Amino acid sequence: MPRRRAGVVRCDITGLLGLVMRDQWPDGASSGDFLELVLDRAIDFWEHPQRFLFSSATSRAVGAFFENGGQRMHLFAICIEGAEDLTVEASLHGVLTSVMQRLRVEEDISILIVPDAAYLPCSVDQLGRVSCQAEMLWDTLLVHCAEMGNRFLIMDSPRGLHGDPLIGLAQRYAKRSASTRSFGALYYPWVRRNDLLYPPSGAVAGVFARTERAHTPFGVVWPPANVPVRGVASLEVDLDWRETGVLSDAHINPLIIQAGRGVVIWGARTLSYDPTWEHINSRRVVSMVSEQLRRDNEWAVFENNDPKIWAVLERNAKVRLEEFWRAGLITSDAPKGDYLVQCDLETNPPTERENGTLNVRVQLRPIGMTEHITIDLRLGESGA
Repeated sequence: MPRRRAGVVRCDITGLLGLVMRDQWPDGASSGDFLELVLDRAIDFWEHPQRFLFSSATSRAVGAFFENGGQRMHLFAICIEGAEDLTVEASLHGVLTSVMQRLRVEEDISILIVPDAAYLPCSVDQLGRVSCQAEMLWDTLLVHCAEMGNRFLIMDSPRGLHGDPLIGLAQRYAKRSASTRSFGALYYPWVRRNDLLYPPSGAVAGVFARTERAHTPFGVVWPPANVPVRGVASLEVDLDWRETGVLSDAHINPLIIQAGRGVVIWGARTLSYDPTWEHINSRRVVSMVSEQLRRDNEWAVFENNDPKIWAVLERNAKVRLEEFWRAGLITSDAPKGDYLVQCDLETNPPTERENGTLNVRVQLRPIGMTEHITIDLRLGESGA
């Protein structure tokens, strides 16, 4: 059997998308151009000569990410004409085309944040319904996360939006396109430090990374909740327990203040109302397992698609799934892990083989779930 096994997929590397308005563009830049910085420490940002391209919201998010335990960030500065570029589908896709291509290549990024989006305006119609200019950007990024499989969007509540309008926005937005909503989570309220108020996504992404790294090698199974947020003095709004419950029911993850602990994240729900996917760690465990199996078996793409390779892929997948089961990612009442791997003529009929595609079907029950999940891996020309 080939011994070409990939290392364990990391789920803590964060991509931050920063928006650069026209009056801040560097010389020679055009709409949709972007700059990428790879940061391993906050000082890497503060010492970079082009740090002044980034907004104060982005700068604070970088600092909060590393202060809360983040270890690596890909920071993107995207040139846009103005906020209107993000509200029209054609212009939005135009300014995001180049950076999205880059994101598709950089597979190790598993978390996305866009703190600048929280400053985009919201409006309320006569019926009290809220429309937020960030929605189309959120839609695009959630579709991207779903396509990538192992990517998750941390979203900030819009500036100045509280109470019923915020809850109404979250509920309407969550139900509008249900298929992608498990790949994102919304956090409220904003955080304060040194009298400066800013969106929480940078700090939350750091907590995601810190939680995972504290429970290696598979810390993604731990929910990023009931965890103190470092470097935050107070919150824009102090929530009581009733308010916290109402927000959680609307799939908004609240930040609260606890005596002796400071600011704490008190929720770990995705935007999805599907019970299978409503918890962040359940979604991310399945995403990580899928991505790990795909990377483990990419070597087989150009091999002969025949029963010999099918047997090897089945064995490889079972070995990896046993590792996950022993680590507690997969639950089972049986002495052995409760999972099934199928790679045979049924999953690879002649039509699929002629298209250059090799299919592996995996059925498992991740920890925290009551039902089995089916993962269909597609290796080859048709994608994975």
